[in-house]
Amino acid sequence: MTSVPWRRRLTSAALLLAIGTGAQAADVTLLSRDGQLRIDGQLAQFDGEFYRVDTVWGRLTVDATGVLCEGPGCPDLTAFVAEAAISGPAEVTDRLLPGLIDAFARARGLRAVRTTDAEGRTVVDIFEPADDGTTARLSGRFRLSATSSAEGFADLVAAEADIAVSLREVLPDEVDLAAQAGLGRLDGRGQSLILALDALVPAVAPGAAPLGGVPNTTLAAVLAGEIGDWGQLDGPKGWPVTLYLPPAGSALDQVLTERLLQVDGHTPSANARRAETTAQQVDALTRDAFGFGIVPLSALGSLRPLALRGACGIEVTADADSLKSEDWPLTTPIYAYVPQGRAPALVREFLAFTQVPGAAPAVRAAGFVGQDMQRRPFAAEGRRLANAITAAGTDTGLADVQAMVAALSGAARLTVAFRFAGGSADLDAPSRANVALLAGLIAGGAFDGETLVFTGFSDSDGSPDANLSLSRTRASAVLSAVREAAETAAGGPVRVDLAATGFGEAAPIACDDSDWGRQVNRRVEVWVRPGTDVALE
Repeated sequence: MTSVPWRRRLTSAALLLAIGTGAQAADVTLLSRDGQLRIDGQLAQFDGEFYRVDTVWGRLTVDATGVLCEGPGCPDLTAFVAEAAISGPAEVTDRLLPGLIDAFARARGLRAVRTTDAEGRTVVDIFEPADDGTTARLSGRFRLSATSSAEGFADLVAAEADIAVSLREVLPDEVDLAAQAGLGRLDGRGQSLILALDALVPAVAPGAAPLGGVPNTTLAAVLAGEIGDWGQLDGPKGWPVTLYLPPAGSALDQVLTERLLQVDGHTPSANARRAETTAQQVDALTRDAFGFGIVPLSALGSLRPLALRGACGIEVTADADSLKSEDWPLTTPIYAYVPQGRAPALVREFLAFTQVPGAAPAVRAAGFVGQDMQRRPFAAEGRRLANAITAAGTDTGLADVQAMVAALSGAARLTVAFRFAGGSADLDAPSRANVALLAGLIAGGAFDGETLVFTGFSDSDGSPDANLSLSRTRASAVLSAVREAAETAAGGPVRVDLAATGFGEAAPIACDDSDWGRQVNRRVEVWVRPGTDVALE
């Protein structure tokens, strides 16, 4: 019979179940096998490995292998099905998660079947062969609730979800509510991971007038309705811009408002057209030659995405590379949050699967960008070199660019970057996730016999010498964080050399004429060089 990782055997019975979140509690008595310990209470949850019982001493977690269960609340170990409830935005629950769950099942030789329950939620059942190898047997179930980022966190706090998915980081008040509910700090280490990447992208219909890109300093004004003539966007003069924005109140609407509009003191245009769903928004914009909208990259369809153009002439486009390296300013990581403590086995197994390379095809098939790291040879970095030459001036001259080229020639850039929270020396949330991803690859031997060069860059604020020093300091800090995580994962020293260097202002990705431009320029990249013992200054 196919082995199911989240099951374990207890008293010769195959454990098939975790009592679903929100199940009715009932009286149980847990007795140690030597008869020396007795725990009375109400069963809150059983995940196939542990009983969680509400007692006069609070909620206790007890390893099922060490006790016998008596009472009306005891689970039938041969009849229950492992369940996991996930709540969050429809963009995730409807488009990303079903494919990921299907890939998770297939990787284990199982079969996933998608249905809808009486409450309209998506249900994905996991079936395995029976002992006779013919009859399919239900062994796991995922319930997906399409809500919003905020409601996903609320469901987690109310014990109506095992996982909250979100298009944004958890907010401070949500952290406090979760802590008060006994879930620990959701912003703590190990309480979240990134399932995939998406982005908000300015776009026009396939038949729209050709545009070279949108000035990044005017994008917010367009979305606020302050620029309403195509002539102001290098299009045909005298034609009004029809604006299409994400569904009002949606997670994407919140991201757009908080990450772009409010930063520059704008509010979304009251005259913008808004559909009930993202699919309807994209469909309407596709048929409007004079429409201008901002849509998820994952739902772009035949729409034509626009680059963001700075006053210095540097353009940034939204693609898999720019999302993975956070070069695109409106990248929206898709987070999964779980409470502190030992999650049910089915939840642990599924979330672990989302972080391995085998999950990447399912992410791409759903239209999202995976976190699988790829190598880009230095020879393929033409745009970055062009940006460096364009930006070279009095403070950072061509000699600095040449020094960078000499140091990185023959190496390959990983499609990952590390950035820091605004006004802070702390890594931002996507970068913390990247530390774990890169450390796992190092511990697994992906770079054995090679050198990883952590390469820092800065914006142009301040003196060149100070920026050069700062870029090297940040590169060293990221190196230390990755080394520590990799050695922890490997249980000892790793078989790859790690080096750090920095080039200050030498290679901007965006113009420094905006907050987001300066933010993306302050980064640490990772370059792979064949061989070890590379000497860098």
